[in-house]
Amino acid sequence: MTEHAFFALPRHANGLGLVHGGMLTSFMDGLLAAAVWRASRRSSVTIHLGVDFLHMARVGEWVFGESRVTRLTRDVAFVEGRAHIAGTDVVRASGVFKLMRKPAD
Repeated sequence: MTEHAFFALPRHANGLGLVHGGMLTSFMDGLLAAAVWRASRRSSVTIHLGVDFLHMARVGEWVFGESRVTRLTRDVAFVEGRAHIAGTDVVRASGVFKLMRKPAD
């Protein structure tokens, strides 16, 4: 399992003080990609990212995330994760990532 967190600042939020969905989506994309790296030791690119917004995150809160690879093939990784505040899920995400090969020298 891979874990990351960020402290929500005003720059992460909209005018209502709620963390913007784009910020949460970017956070989840990076979090899922980190789990792929940890499981495969290969760089990857996002093929598909599904995000469900479940609750609001506000400026001044810590947003914690965790992710794990559910299936790893030779070329593709399947990942799921969640972001939460004090145990309350804010976002759930799933992704499919293409595992990259190093270019030939």
